[in-house]
Amino acid sequence: MATSGTTSFNLDLGDIFEEAYERCGLELRSGYDYRTARRSLNLLMLDWQNRGLNLWTVKNASQTLTAGTGSYTLTPEKLDIVEGVLRTDAGDINSQTDLTMQRLSVSQYSHLTNKLLQGRPIQYFVERAPTGITINVWPVPDAAETYTFNYYYMERIEDVGSPASLNMDVPSRFLPCLVAGLAYMIAVKRDEAAPRLPFLKENYEEQWTMAADSAREKASLYVVPGGYQYL
Repeated sequence: MATSGTTSFNLDLGDIFEEAYERCGLELRSGYDYRTARRSLNLLMLDWQNRGLNLWTVKNASQTLTAGTGSYTLTPEKLDIVEGVLRTDAGDINSQTDLTMQRLSVSQYSHLTNKLLQGRPIQYFVERAPTGITINVWPVPDAAETYTFNYYYMERIEDVGSPASLNMDVPSRFLPCLVAGLAYMIAVKRDEAAPRLPFLKENYEEQWTMAADSAREKASLYVVPGGYQYL
């Protein structure tokens, strides 16, 4: 049996827009059709991020902590912190150690009685703003050791570009969900596609479920006695 021998199939923006319009029973004819599809696709990507469908954007970074400084503003593309640890003696193969840190909610952080207390940081609070996020560690780092906040963060999905030859910043396995979602969003705006709305919505939700299932982190579950403490 002869096969192609390739595994590089992808869709550029032109293909994505054309496929979405065809599913609506429409044709991509004008510059406005292109612009409104691109706008809808950007909104769809933001919706995915709000719903947590961007596990492929998780990356690792570190922030050197300075004695006496408790707040650190990160670059705007970082949407949220997935996990963070306190690293001591970073780079030393004999003594580098990662220590678990607890993430605090707004309420928990606000109830800390002395936010200027210095010591080895054991907790952190993520302050989210339109311009980016700020990490607040507590206690404020002292000068006893060299501390690094090592963390995994979720990065914003890149915006939809202008040239139709560009690809989307998503893995190819999510293209069926992306096209289904875009088709549904286009149909909502076009009266001619109204009869197809129920099917397009159902298809998108089905594709969304499959995409979300495939994006879940796969890891072994270990139950450790005494692993939880009530404070």
